[in-house]
Amino acid sequence: MSDLPEDGPRERILATATRLFAERGYDATSTRAIGDAVGLNIATVAYHVGAKPELYREVMRRAHLAQRRVVTEALVRLHACGPTPGETRAALLAFVDDYLSFCLGHPEVPALWMRRWLAEGADHSDIETEFAGPLLAEVATAVRAVLDRSGLGPGTDVEMLVFTIVWTSHSFGRAGVIDPDGTRRGPLDLPVLDRFRRHLHTVVTAVVDHA
Repeated sequence: MSDLPEDGPRERILATATRLFAERGYDATSTRAIGDAVGLNIATVAYHVGAKPELYREVMRRAHLAQRRVVTEALVRLHACGPTPGETRAALLAFVDDYLSFCLGHPEVPALWMRRWLAEGADHSDIETEFAGPLLAEVATAVRAVLDRSGLGPGTDVEMLVFTIVWTSHSFGRAGVIDPDGTRRGPLDLPVLDRFRRHLHTVVTAVVDHA
């Protein structure tokens, strides 16, 4: 952890880089643009955070750590649920809610990962190998264990279920839905958010109950 103050040059560079990488993607965000936004020249940016690849990796590492903290805490609660099917369903839906709340509260994290889904920063495939892959595997293993303990969903493709939760939570948080009038309504529209949450619960419950 850096011993610099939160408003020091390094932290300001990282915060700005996070915002720009999330908004524009890796390829369309130059070190110069980050420096200009912070009010620093390229040499000063490089001094504090390294070249663009190192800066991007640090942004993704921090995004991953924020995500991992929330997921790890949610997995502890999931493991602690009672063994009955009803208790397991409720705990799994609580886990879904925890993840959705994280995505809505930290929209830059889903945005960064969705940029990677579009092959942004394709030269940095080690980010998936080191960060995303192990965390997804950890979640899938935990979900499989609690389902097996309760006798639910013996045929559930747990990895695809986890991906479904990730895809839908990220996409809804970033894009919302389009109503019949063509108006985009996102998570700040509370009735729409409630409708989405209920739908996601329905999908997850249907998958584990009918597999």
